[in-house]
Amino acid sequence: MENHFSNELSGKIALVTGGTKGLGKAIADRLEKAGAKVIIIARSKPEANGNMHFIPADLSTAAGTEKVIKEVQSKFGQLDILINNMGGSDTPAGGFAAITDENWEKTIQTNLIAAVRLDRGFLPQMLARKSGVIIHVASIQGRLPLHESTLPYAAAKAGLINYSKGLSKEVSPKGVRVLTVSPGWIATTTNTGFLERIAENAKITIEEATKSVMDALGGIPFGRPALPAEIAEFIGFLVSPKANYLTGTEYVVDGGTIPTI
Repeated sequence: MENHFSNELSGKIALVTGGTKGLGKAIADRLEKAGAKVIIIARSKPEANGNMHFIPADLSTAAGTEKVIKEVQSKFGQLDILINNMGGSDTPAGGFAAITDENWEKTIQTNLIAAVRLDRGFLPQMLARKSGVIIHVASIQGRLPLHESTLPYAAAKAGLINYSKGLSKEVSPKGVRVLTVSPGWIATTTNTGFLERIAENAKITIEEATKSVMDALGGIPFGRPALPAEIAEFIGFLVSPKANYLTGTEYVVDGGTIPTI
């Protein structure tokens, strides 16, 4: 499907964390196509980043976050759109007893505190201009936690959703919109590798592994995971002038996974 954009983000400076692969890359590509100058952050340099400005940084640390804030401010002077997309979980399987303090702390730094630090760094200039949009990419696990190996991730994303709502109440009256997007399962290369490991360990097919994950989520009524571009398209709308009245809201994009209203 070919999209036709109206250059509606022309002149805007946008930053996407975790912007070199998966959902982050799809978001960065979508914003660039709409005319934004895009800055992408990740720990390792992408194979190709075209016209995007890449900053290598580990945002799970205070030093990494400070580096990004200083470089963006010195090179660009301002930031109009901040997409806090970075996140993930590498905690071990085995339930609560297998997860250490270190696992908890690292996961919370990555999935919650990194966004808090970036917001704190970039909000002053947005507030001074009475203009800006901040998107927090959370997860349906903020409402639908899976205990086997991702409980710290689920707890951190629940915290991110709550923090995002509180922040919007403070800064929306001053001209800065704050929104949360909570995707369900997304078909990324990372998740493909996850399925391959499940299939190999359980000696089942990829299709059977896919069904097992969908079953663990309680099923996906739409019948498949989301494509990164589908989530990115919605985020592209949210940061555009078309969504000027939207703030303080969490948008669940999960193909109908969460079974409650």
